[in-house]
Amino acid sequence: MTNIRIVQSAHVAPERVVPNDELTNYMDTSDEWIKSRTGISQRHVSTGQKTSDLCTIVAQQLLDKVGWQPKDLDFIIVATMSPDYLTPATAAIVQGRIGAKSAYAFDINAACSGFIYGLKIAEGLLQTPHARGMLIGGEVLSKLVDWHERSTAVLFGDGAGGVLLANSPEQGSQFIASDLETLGELGDSLTAGYQPVNSVFNTDATDSHQQYFEMDGRAVYRFATHSVPESIERALNKAGLLVNDVDYFILHQANQRIIDQIAKRLDQPINKFLSNVAEYGNTSAASVAMLLDQELASGTIKRGQTIVLSGFGGGLTVGTQIIRY
Repeated sequence: MTNIRIVQSAHVAPERVVPNDELTNYMDTSDEWIKSRTGISQRHVSTGQKTSDLCTIVAQQLLDKVGWQPKDLDFIIVATMSPDYLTPATAAIVQGRIGAKSAYAFDINAACSGFIYGLKIAEGLLQTPHARGMLIGGEVLSKLVDWHERSTAVLFGDGAGGVLLANSPEQGSQFIASDLETLGELGDSLTAGYQPVNSVFNTDATDSHQQYFEMDGRAVYRFATHSVPESIERALNKAGLLVNDVDYFILHQANQRIIDQIAKRLDQPINKFLSNVAEYGNTSAASVAMLLDQELASGTIKRGQTIVLSGFGGGLTVGTQIIRY
């Protein structure tokens, strides 16, 4: 249990909204078909903004809201599976744009669990008194979507969200316990962004992977509905808490049916499972941070409450962080 405080939150999404009905221009689908299977009504899609652009907006919002200067940051972490480049890191681009010259910056990729993995890393970096850092989850997944493939295209959207973190002795704000798990043997169940060996020396003509999302929907659903409740229960056991002690659950916004099933497995009322999947769809590493910011801004989440944050997705990965906000 460590005295890490979430000082501020922010999020952004592209202005362009694509409702379900518009997708009928590109594939055989319908609003009813998408809603009944996913709970998604629309998604926000970039018309040119890159992941670094969205993350920079969030970074500046965070600093402006709390009145910090860029020089006050010790580190910047960006969780993303859709970076602008393999190098430089998206975090390095953000660091340069906001002028945070004292901050070291790096990316992590744990797909839809990325923000939770980032919280665990940040906790380790915030052990010195008065340390401060920024964690952002940002994605432009629309560039990894085959917009004619119904099984994946209806799911994903673009956006970014983030938090300012500090080592704070203030009573009542704590990172209580966490649980991280990777099931690499199931990694082929969800892939995107494949980088082929396309040099003049490559003689392998059998490579059939592609850059767009490829997903075994049944395998991912089975993984999420079993592994996420198990991860949450392990984290609660570490914390010495019962599931009924949790005020709210903020899960990765992959699919409303998955969220509903996790609530059933934990035997908790669905109103404790906050959701914005209908508005934004699946924004991977950005989703937990975006929803957290919305619920903080609305006053639903208040200081002193016990919150479970949990992400799950490509890798396959799952991660849970319990905080006392």
